[in-house]
Parts: sequence; structure tokens; C-alpha cells
Amino acid sequence: MPTATLPKHYTDLVSLQRESGTLTSIGALISWDQETYMPSGGATARAEQTSLLAGIIHERNTSKKLGDLIAQCEADSELSDQSTPEGANIREMRRDYDLATKLPTDLVKNLAQAQSEAQEAWKHARANNDFPSFVNDLTKVLDLTREKGECYGYADDGEVYDALINEYEPDTTAKEIESVFTPLRDRLSAFIAELTENGTSPKTDFLHRSIPVEKQHEFGQAITAKLGFDYKTGRLDTTTHPFCSGFGPGDTRMTTRYEQTNFPDAVGSTMHECGHGLYEQGLPKSGDLFGTPLSSAVSLGIHESQSRMWENMVGRSKPFWNYALPVANKIFDNAFSDIDLDTFTKSMNTCTPSFIRVESDESTYNLHVMLRFELERAMINQDLAIKDLPAAWNEKFKNFLGLDVPNDAQGCLQDVHWSFGLVGYFPTYTLGNLYAAQMWETINEQIPNLDSQMEKGEFSSLLTWLRENIHQHGRRYTAAQLCQRATGKPLEADPLMRHLERRVKPAYGI
Repeated sequence: MPTATLPKHYTDLVSLQRESGTLTSIGALISWDQETYMPSGGATARAEQTSLLAGIIHERNTSKKLGDLIAQCEADSELSDQSTPEGANIREMRRDYDLATKLPTDLVKNLAQAQSEAQEAWKHARANNDFPSFVNDLTKVLDLTREKGECYGYADDGEVYDALINEYEPDTTAKEIESVFTPLRDRLSAFIAELTENGTSPKTDFLHRSIPVEKQHEFGQAITAKLGFDYKTGRLDTTTHPFCSGFGPGDTRMTTRYEQTNFPDAVGSTMHECGHGLYEQGLPKSGDLFGTPLSSAVSLGIHESQSRMWENMVGRSKPFWNYALPVANKIFDNAFSDIDLDTFTKSMNTCTPSFIRVESDESTYNLHVMLRFELERAMINQDLAIKDLPAAWNEKFKNFLGLDVPNDAQGCLQDVHWSFGLVGYFPTYTLGNLYAAQMWETINEQIPNLDSQMEKGEFSSLLTWLRENIHQHGRRYTAAQLCQRATGKPLEADPLMRHLERRVKPAYGI
């Protein structure tokens, strides 16, 4: 419907949403600042700022005026068609409003403050390998998060964890995720066993040569710019745990981390966040759409599909390194000049169980996610006491990945998510891998010369496909609908297994 003919109740509704979106972007900005440049002495004041702002945003998002405008638009027959952008926007606004109005303002403010405080406590606990110092803050956050889930509500045959998943992957339950994860875990375990028993591990020692951090940063910026990230409307900084935030039109911030003798960690993290950043830059945030559902991601599973695709399908491929290895050698003073392309590519496709999720390979990564899914589900359902988390983590890690965890910093303290109350988030990483692999098969069918393009450092066709099929739609379609539209079929696990078999088996000579 042309903007000039849209009824006033709809344009008033969009205006309110834009104002709320602006306030939300301010909240994201001060959170980004806390993770990057804020001095540690500002933590107490930042927690108060975060709490106050969260309360103001919640009051706006639950106002009677907003609810009345949504109802008025729903009653307008010209706006009722959910296949139109306006109809989809109204549908998603109703969903957001109904969820928000279930939460008391005090709970929202208390949770925001607890999250900010727990974030600082987690940083110190991780740095000092001191889980006991984190127990009280984590307990407070998870108690409030559980209370939030109870306020949202869930089906009679469900659990409170379902209500929390719904924030990140709408219309998905813990039982449904379990039904996908259990057989996938069995297939991955068999795949990993085959590689271990029948394959020959690739040479990887050269990946730990000393590369100055500033040169790694230069390489990361060069590569992500080539992939299509617009540095006129974005930037790349460093943090303890990499993340990406899209604040609004013209402002997308990526963060990464560096270790002088672990070049692959920085490459993977930076390309992963670039995938998120490209999605954020591709969402329709211009004009009046900013702040409305159409300008935001449909689900975290879809968001993760973008990051995992660029990190893995692109970033671990031979065509990519055909282009990127000479760039790395130029910036790194020929640090890998004695390593041929085949050897380097194989080293990026190992299957080696490791302690840190964000450093893990494609074959073992999903086992890390499944472990966290089971543990956070147990903590929220109060089947696991917070103080017992390290022991439960270590036992499950041994069972899943066959390793004895040396300390909590490399174990249950490694991720930032629980300090932020992001419970239900972890499953979306594996869902993202499944979406990414399925999209990747379709992309290669529709762009048959993609490999030859990437060999020359040309990524525009790939980005254009993602812009047209994923980014531009925002929340107009559900994740399932978007997958069906983009790939022609519902989500399934076979494409991911085919991808791993094609990519990893050759690296092991199988």
C-alpha cells in the first residue's frame, strides 16, 4: 500500500514503534560500550542506567495507547491481509505487545540491572577462574529469567524453558529441539568416530605461529570489507566475547578478539560477526520502518545461519583461501608463505574436540551447543542447582566430547550468555547451522560458479542472494516460511551432514 494512502492509525502506530526502537538502540549502545570501552569503575552506574532505560522502554511497549492502535489496525479490513508488509507488521506488533504486557515493569528493571551486574561479575570470575564468586549473580539472573518465563506462560504439557525459547526462536519448544538434537547428535558422533578411527589428522601446527594482534585486526577489516561489510556504517572493535549489534540505520558494530598465537580464532570470530553484521546492514531499517518488526531479524536461528554461513561455508572453504591466503601473507609478512593452499585449507577443516565453543570446528561445534541446551534447561527447570553447574558441565563435557575440563574458565565460565539471562539462545546456534547448510545447497544450485567467484575474492553474488531471499524480509515471514521460500523445502538435517562429509572427510584423506 502506498505510504500516502496508509490510514492515520497505522502511521501513528509506526511512529510510536520508531520511538521505541530509538530508545532500544540507546540501550544496545550502552551495552556495547560496557563490553568495549567502559572503565570497570562505571559498572554500578551502568547497571542503574540500564535498569532505568529498560523500565522506560517497557512502559512504552506496554502502553494502552500502543495497544489501542494495534487493535484499531487489526480491525481495519484494508490492513488485515498478513501477506502484505503492513499486515505482517501488525501481526508481529501484536505478538510483541502481548508478550511485553505479561511482564511487570519492576521485573524488567530488576532483570536489566541484575544482568548488567552479573556481566561484570562474570568478567572477573572468568579472568580469575573463580566460579564461586559468580554463583550469587548468576542465581539472581536465572531466578529472574525463570520468573519472566512464568509470566510469559507456556502450554499445559510444556515447561518454562519453552517460554524463554520463544523469545529467540518463536513457536519452538524444548521437546521439539530435543527431537532434532538427539538424532543429530548420534549422526555427528558416528561421523566424528569415523574420522578419528579411519582418517589422518591434517597438519595444523603452523596455525599457531605468532601473528601481531594489530596485523590480525588489519586482516579482519580487509576481509570483512571484501565480503561486503560497509565500514561507512559500521566498525570492528575488540571485547572478551565477540558479538555484533545493529543499533539502527547507519550504525552496526562488530566486535572480535585476538590471541597472538591463535590466528584461526580471530578469523572465525570476525567472519562470524561479519555474517551478523551483513544481516543487520541488510535489514530494511530506513525511513519509517526502523523500530517496527519488519526492520528486525525473524529469529536468532536465521540470524545465526548468516554468521555460520560466512564463518564456515565461506571461511573454511578452499575457494575462499585461494583468495585470502595471499592477502594474509601480504599483511602477515609471509607468515604462511611455506604452506600450500591444500595444506592450509585442510587445517581449517579439522575435527578435534576442544574446550572452547567459539574456537571449535564444524564437526564438534554442535555438541557444545547441545551440552549447553541440556544444562540451561535443567537450571531453569530447577533440576540442576547453580552451585553444581561446574561438576555437571565437566561430566557432560567428558560424555559428549571425551575431554577432561581443566578449569572453569575453559568450562562453564567461557560464555557470556547466562550472565545476560540469554536462556534459550544456545539452541539457535545449531538451528542456524541447519538453516545455513540448507541455504548453501540452494545457493550453489542457483549460483553454479560461486566457487570460481570466491577464488577471485568476489562475494557480491552471494551477498545479493542473501539480501533478496533473507535480509530484506525482516519479520515479514516466519523462520519456517522463510526457509521454505528460500530453499523450497522445510528445514532438515541432511544438508548439514552432506556439507560436513564433503568438506571434512577429504581433509582426513577419507
